[in-house]
Amino acid sequence: MAIPRPGTPVRGSRAGRPVMVVLDLLGRRWTLRVLWELRRDALSFRVLRARCDAMSPSVLSARLAELRTAGIVELAAEGGYRLTAEGRDLLRALGPLDGWAKRWAARSVGASGRQPRSGARSASRMP
Repeated sequence: MAIPRPGTPVRGSRAGRPVMVVLDLLGRRWTLRVLWELRRDALSFRVLRARCDAMSPSVLSARLAELRTAGIVELAAEGGYRLTAEGRDLLRALGPLDGWAKRWAARSVGASGRQPRSGARSASRMP
């Protein structure tokens, strides 16, 4: 799968608007989980794969390559992978989206009478 770039067509945007390009990248299978797991420390490929519920090595390799090309993840000097400054900025930028999603979920649950799923991760721990 081609790595999305601003100015080139992506899902939802023939013009390649930057926000749509980022959403296309983040919407790929396992991408957000990889970012979440790298939020604190550099992790080796093996540890990162284990933390991502043993996803296939080929999918993890593909996601890491895409994120490295996008400048969001880099190889750490101490080994493994870590977020770049740009990657840490991206996680912080997702904080308001997390807040909106929680309010939306509360309204949706209130309207349907269903209880929220227990054990759901909270992004309030995001840096």
